[in-house]
Amino acid sequence: MMRIPVRVQGRDPIIEAGVASSLRPCPEIRVVGADDPDTARVAVVVVDAVDDEALRLLRLARRGGTARAVLVAGRLDEGTVSTAVESGALGLVRRSEATPARLLRVIKAADVGQGSVPPDLLGRLLQRAGERSVPSQRSAAPAGGPVLGAVGGVLADREVEVLRLVADGYDTAEIARTMSYSERTIKNVLHDVMSRLQLRNRSHAVAYALRQGLI
Repeated sequence: MMRIPVRVQGRDPIIEAGVASSLRPCPEIRVVGADDPDTARVAVVVVDAVDDEALRLLRLARRGGTARAVLVAGRLDEGTVSTAVESGALGLVRRSEATPARLLRVIKAADVGQGSVPPDLLGRLLQRAGERSVPSQRSAAPAGGPVLGAVGGVLADREVEVLRLVADGYDTAEIARTMSYSERTIKNVLHDVMSRLQLRNRSHAVAYALRQGLI
């Protein structure tokens, strides 16, 4: 079995050492040290709050683009989730909920490019997405016309609809069936949106659309 090389870093060396110690017994994980950081496929960043220093650590953890970042924070809310995702976090866990089993699941998901958010926060974000998906907003542009985000990113109606369905938890096949397109078309739409707006993954794309009020 191939073990996932994981690096743990944070501002508090005692907490950092504690998280690393809790992960070492997991047979699926190999904890790497600060002297060998480039071998890590997943970086676990441990902080108290999602502040400027935490975001700096996240960006540092992803330097070179080789490591997927998991953020373990003392406090997480809707706003900090979006900010953390935009700074490169793929998985998010509250420190009070960061049992070895929970961390292992989030790390394994991050290693294959899948995002993880605390269920209660995901529910609130999706509820917000549903509340914002009102007819007046979704018909603000002519059919097939572009929607302009606050940072200047132009999204077509079809792209906004795909992002809305992603936010609602639909996978690629379900989105294709709902919109009567092929799966390849949906994958191309998502790829085009993420490339054009320099978004890292689906979670980042949904966070962008939420912050721009598009969904």
